[in-house]
Amino acid sequence: MFRSKALSLLKLIPLMSGQSNLAYKFIHPVIACHGHRCHRSVIYKQWYRTRPHSAGRRTISAGTKVMAQGELPGVLILDIGGTHGVLEDLAALLKKHFHLITMKEFLGNKEEMSKKIQSVFVFECRPTIDRELLESLPNLKVIGNSGVGVDHLDLKMISSFGVKVTNTPNAVADPTADIGMALMLASARRLVEGCQIAVSPDTKYFAVDWLGVEVSRATLGIIGMGSIGYKVAQRARAFNMRILYHNRNRRRKEEEEAVGAHYCAKMEDLLQQSDFVMLVVNLTPETHKLIGRKELGLMKPTATLINISRGAVIDQDALVEALRNKVIRAAALDVTYPEPLPRDHPLLNLNNVIITPHIGTATVQAIHMMAEEAIANILAVLNDQPIPSEVFPK
Repeated sequence: MFRSKALSLLKLIPLMSGQSNLAYKFIHPVIACHGHRCHRSVIYKQWYRTRPHSAGRRTISAGTKVMAQGELPGVLILDIGGTHGVLEDLAALLKKHFHLITMKEFLGNKEEMSKKIQSVFVFECRPTIDRELLESLPNLKVIGNSGVGVDHLDLKMISSFGVKVTNTPNAVADPTADIGMALMLASARRLVEGCQIAVSPDTKYFAVDWLGVEVSRATLGIIGMGSIGYKVAQRARAFNMRILYHNRNRRRKEEEEAVGAHYCAKMEDLLQQSDFVMLVVNLTPETHKLIGRKELGLMKPTATLINISRGAVIDQDALVEALRNKVIRAAALDVTYPEPLPRDHPLLNLNNVIITPHIGTATVQAIHMMAEEAIANILAVLNDQPIPSEVFPK
């Protein structure tokens, strides 16, 4: 139902000169986001004021022309290639639909470029969206974030300028669920430590008492049963795991039964029973340091904490203490705060923690799907059509 509705909406997007209907071609099967990591999409009308603006709202009249006939709409990006720029193959994809303007080009000719820029493509949290930038882009209509997390964006401030924000919840669910399972398995079977032993020049024999723990038939507690958390549950069921979950809203009975999940109204109940606790929540003021000394103390001493959401969801000082004192068995983290951690951070020196460089969506397929989804969102806004994945300030 979601797929057919989305396709019918995106078929209506009129094409600009030289554009293929990528919004229709690449839309993904699940449009409705059940997620903990994205906001509910409710369409609203963007308002422009024709008199001098106040509180940052831009002054575009309904008839304002920001492009010459046949000219592609301008999209601002940080750069192409390099350490922080948009990957070159993604830039090539964007060029099919937009006139790409790098931050260097914009800063070098603000007066001319500011008129052309109608959208910003945010890749790996860059470029930084601040008030100064928004005030310098009078024709900006949409910020298309590549990725689902938007904690790096000040949604209320952006909204005050009459600018829409979109994200890409559909492209990230499978690869992020995969990394959650990979971290759980790697930690349980001590794969990183085992690899180091196997390749070390000092290894003369393999110790018979070097043991991990099993994932099969263990209890997995999922905190945040949105689209990603649910996909984790689907995968965990194949391991015959007992699945508990805690979420702001309880899933429908048929969804619970499909994966054999049991709802815990209190997070404390989940923490006390789980062999593995996986965090799959959005970073909000309510979830900041959701897991601290008290919560870690409720977990089993044989339990493992896995984080695939945002680093600040965990009190890292409390985690270091818990790992050092064997309050919990281990941790496996795809995210930290900050990223990367300072090279002298104590988490980096513990042998019962695995840390990966925020690679939940770092696959060839996911990166392209996120770009395609972001493009579909931006085109929908520029063509005044329903937006597949819009994010709203709370």
